Amino acid sequence: MTRALDIHPTAIVDSSVELGNTCVVGPYAMIESGAVIGDNCQIEAHAIIKKRAILGNDVRVGHFAVIGGDPQHLGFDSRVVSSVQIGDSVRLGEGVTIHRSIYADGVTQIGSQCFLMGYSHVGHDCNLSKEVILANGALIGGHVLVGAFTFIGGGAGVHQFVRIGEGAMIGGLAEVSKDVPPQVTVSGRNLACGLNLIGMKRRKVSTLDKTALKHSYRSILMKSGNPVVHAQNCLEENLISQSPLAKNFVEFFLAENKGFVKSKSLN
Repeated sequence: MTRALDIHPTAIVDSSVELGNTCVVGPYAMIESGAVIGDNCQIEAHAIIKKRAILGNDVRVGHFAVIGGDPQHLGFDSRVVSSVQIGDSVRLGEGVTIHRSIYADGVTQIGSQCFLMGYSHVGHDCNLSKEVILANGALIGGHVLVGAFTFIGGGAGVHQFVRIGEGAMIGGLAEVSKDVPPQVTVSGRNLACGLNLIGMKRRKVSTLDKTALKHSYRSILMKSGNPVVHAQNCLEENLISQSPLAKNFVEFFLAENKGFVKSKSLN
């Protein structure tokens, strides 16, 4: 099989690095020992792939990005062996930083077809599911879970240990320190502003699912009181049980949580 590698003479690639076929490594890029790079990857000028970072196929790493750097954790021992794993067809913009796990054999995970725009940051032990988009300058703290198809706007900040459900939309400059249920739009500081109807339209969510989600949203987030209790009360409703998306929305409230964003109508 023809490898057809294109490695610029000024790039530094450790001899132990596993490079896939038809990869391009730009000027002054650095790939450290133990890194694994899949097929058809492009590492642009001045990008740094740290030790034990694992990239899937068709990954593009922008200028000055650093993948697999040590976590910003005061108690971290740099001798810990951990990694970052990047799925297939991921695009990382210029200056993006992704930190490896704080735990031995732990992983910071970026799912397939994600797009992390310029100067966004993903902290240690995060797990981004597939097709997540971070706009420029979005900052994700450690241990954050982000569901598939989520969009996080430019300059938004997400506190550590937060969960963001599938299909959520976080507005630019938002401050998120509470859990965000699936399919919900958030702006400002922990303020839920309704369902992500545009995102659902793009993903061709069915009318039944939309109707059930609207009912779930009103039944849980638009009522005063404890949303966990509201979720328990409506979990067995027929409309919700018929919709996988609505059931996922309701069950999100029943897992361990940091509290939830509040509906704009209750403020």
